[in-house]
Amino acid sequence: MFSMLLSLLLNAVHLLLGIGTPQSFPPPLSGDEEKEAFSAMANGDMQAREKLILHNLRLVSHIVRKYYGTAKNQEDLISIGTIGLVKAVDSFNPTNGARFATYAAKCIQNEILMHFRAQKKLSAEVSINETIDVDRDGNPLTYIDVIATEDHIEEEIDLHTKSARVRRLLNTVLEERERQIILLRYGLSGEPPRTQREVATLLGISRSYVSRIEKGALETLREYC
Repeated sequence: MFSMLLSLLLNAVHLLLGIGTPQSFPPPLSGDEEKEAFSAMANGDMQAREKLILHNLRLVSHIVRKYYGTAKNQEDLISIGTIGLVKAVDSFNPTNGARFATYAAKCIQNEILMHFRAQKKLSAEVSINETIDVDRDGNPLTYIDVIATEDHIEEEIDLHTKSARVRRLLNTVLEERERQIILLRYGLSGEPPRTQREVATLLGISRSYVSRIEKGALETLREYC
């Protein structure tokens, strides 16, 4: 996993350093291609995951050029933004109706903002009013501008990432009966969670059998998480 991420980051840096040559980027996916790739990824296809990342790298370039065009550490911001893109691909839920590009842009920006926050924590002597960059209109961007956000998108992204991972594991490492019971017990199919007794009645099996299958399924998921 780490080697794959490192490879993607190196590819991103290689492509994105050619900021003035957009033709060097893989072309964006069409709406149908994007849906197909997310569907394949949900079924455990890691090549589809890599395809979604590579074909959205130009979005990282666009954000870096638009908001951090004068930054001296553009290569670092590109790598950091690419991590945000990876998180976006892993946590995006196509059934919510949102456009992936909109969601990914927020994840990329958030990853860069968290980088600035970390820098602030590592340098306690830096004034929160110190200018760290300027926007495209020449207005100063200070640390206080970066850390004063009131949203909690990083927590939301982390939750979405973990949820997306669990859903992929449900489809790839569990048997059909195990997957069915976990979906019903924990409300992962869009319905309210059910008790073991309710699941047993619904499936026509004993409650103790439901308990045994659930315990085994959770142990299997824990091994992969």
